[in-house]
Amino acid sequence: MEHREEHVSLAEAASYLLDECRMVLPGIQALFGFQLIAVFNARFAQELSEGEQHAHLLAVFLVAIAIALIMTPAALHRQLGVDRVTTTFISVSTRLLLASMVPLAFGIALDFQVVARLLAGPAVALPLSLVLLGFFGFLWGVVPRWRALRRFLAGD
Repeated sequence: MEHREEHVSLAEAASYLLDECRMVLPGIQALFGFQLIAVFNARFAQELSEGEQHAHLLAVFLVAIAIALIMTPAALHRQLGVDRVTTTFISVSTRLLLASMVPLAFGIALDFQVVARLLAGPAVALPLSLVLLGFFGFLWGVVPRWRALRRFLAGD
């Protein structure tokens, strides 16, 4: 398969980047809403240990951090001026978007561990949550670089 590459203008790059942030944000916000509602469920206080409740709080905190990171490029764009785009804006915003995936992955895996402990028991919960965290790391960290690495090794 032939490798083709096309460069886009800074304005297009900014538009794509902000669109990517807008596409990810609703899912994260929905997750955040479910996390907040969970504490009002009677089962939360009855069946979760104090440590598990604190783990859930940490997961909520991590997802809130991810939300803040993913929303920052839009705030930067508005404050720095919507009529100009710089390579610095693209670079910083890209880093913020990618950085948001780290607390998001850990927050999801941590809450998954709490839920899995309730449903499947502690012997299953931790290994499953670590597999989930590894899966996020693979999809978000390894797969995007794999293609570039293959191209580099092929001499493209």
